[in-house]
Amino acid sequence: MASPALLAAALAVCVSGIPRGSSEGVWRLPPVLDRSYVAAVYEHQVILNPNPKIPVWREAALEHMKKNLDVFEEQTALAAQQGAQIIVFPEDGIHGFNYSRASIASYLEPIPDPTHVTWSPCADPDRFPNTEVLHRLSCMARKNCIFLVANMPDRQLCSRLEDPLCPVDGQYQYNTDVVFSSDGTLVARYHKQNLYFEAAFDKPPQCEYVTFTTPFAGRFGVFTCFDILFREPAVTLVKDMGVRQLVYPTAWMNQLPLLAAVQFQRSFSFSTGVTLLAANIRSAALGMTGSGIFTPQDALYHHDMDGESGKLLVKRVPVLDPSVPWTLSEAGNVKGNGTENGTGTEAGNVDGKGAGKACMRTKPLSYPIKEEEEVQNKPGNCFLCRECSPSDEQTPFNSTMMYDKFTMLPLQGSEGNLTVCDGSLCCQLLFRRQKPPEEELYALGAFNGLHVVHGTYYLEVCALVRCTSLDKASCGGETEHAQTMIDFHLEGSFSTEHVYAGVLGSGMSLDLPDITGQEEKRTIPHEQHRNDHWTGDSSSVRKGL
Repeated sequence: MASPALLAAALAVCVSGIPRGSSEGVWRLPPVLDRSYVAAVYEHQVILNPNPKIPVWREAALEHMKKNLDVFEEQTALAAQQGAQIIVFPEDGIHGFNYSRASIASYLEPIPDPTHVTWSPCADPDRFPNTEVLHRLSCMARKNCIFLVANMPDRQLCSRLEDPLCPVDGQYQYNTDVVFSSDGTLVARYHKQNLYFEAAFDKPPQCEYVTFTTPFAGRFGVFTCFDILFREPAVTLVKDMGVRQLVYPTAWMNQLPLLAAVQFQRSFSFSTGVTLLAANIRSAALGMTGSGIFTPQDALYHHDMDGESGKLLVKRVPVLDPSVPWTLSEAGNVKGNGTENGTGTEAGNVDGKGAGKACMRTKPLSYPIKEEEEVQNKPGNCFLCRECSPSDEQTPFNSTMMYDKFTMLPLQGSEGNLTVCDGSLCCQLLFRRQKPPEEELYALGAFNGLHVVHGTYYLEVCALVRCTSLDKASCGGETEHAQTMIDFHLEGSFSTEHVYAGVLGSGMSLDLPDITGQEEKRTIPHEQHRNDHWTGDSSSVRKGL
């Protein structure tokens, strides 16, 4: 059956990227496990404070938050009725955003450290004062016998006499994730490390690496929104601490072609080999949507830029915590069935076809040929022979993609071999496609540098993107649709092992590369020996990026 067209594909490096295995031998996706659990995430259309910069009394703040908590309670019950054992709500979902340090004061609650205090707010509501929101969340978890993850603002008093980093007003104000067990006990508290234009909050003095353990799936890690683009705490949790399951409240504004919410959530889960339970805010006006339940093999996700309703996603997923006893079973025995509730467009369901081919290789990899086909490696067929000569020399051009100046080359003809470099980063593309439609232009782009708009972080990116018009200056612009189907092999000479691979199709459909991997001490045209060389292949790509 023919596959839909390609929009974009990328190998991207952030300071937080993670390898899917060691650089030795072959890394394969973990087998399906015969132990599983049911997870839920809720994309919430948050009810906002219309005047967030104006301070209000505590009573007014509680009345505002109650409106969002009422929705949380309803969705928690619906998830529990479908067998969910854990539910994740989005960042800022209770109180909203765009507060000043002063105006958020009445929304803050003193959240105790669960590593020092064992407390169920529902069972003991008077132990700590001014904790009405904690009480409400705790009772939701207890009433529905479900683990519950939410995000809320936290106040921690401090003294500059004892702590030189203490803010001048004598308190830390944190963007905070809280986790309640199925009996309502507060079991985890995480203070967001990497703030995104959040004047109301403080960065914690030290990065926190927070995990919690469930009886049904073992250990989960916690981080929030912008954290996913940085090394800390994401890389430490996954690479150094061995966490394979993550809860992820987010308030993410989509930015194509490389940073749509579900696009990067899929890339992170696939490239790191983890389960990611991601819950986003819903706001069409702010370009906020994109939630999902992602495992290395498959995903249930929701992206809706038009509707204004919340969305509940529920899916059975395998346990990935290696400390939890399990036995191997045939693939498909724990096939994750997903359901959606609420209004809006249907959530996508990626079944992971081809995911079993994903591997990490240390030897030179010739272009993958479908196992069921006997294809002759004929001279002159660049698609099947990576060592053949590059396409006719073209002059690179520059175009802005997501505020960064990419060096690009256009794709010409029905097949080719292109290399483009930005400084020490070189990206090579081998491609084959149907006769390209006259109205679509694709380009291979490379960027190696510091991103300084809407956050500051270092990036290395190799990307194949559909331009929004036939004008080269449009390459890197935002589009959700494409017509061209492309089979391709994309690789880059990155300076780090932490690389995310992703494929996004027309209509915001997600796909998995057929093969991704890391190669040692390889060279490509215009490039000297480097430590890390990453490749990605996609055959019969779904809808275009």
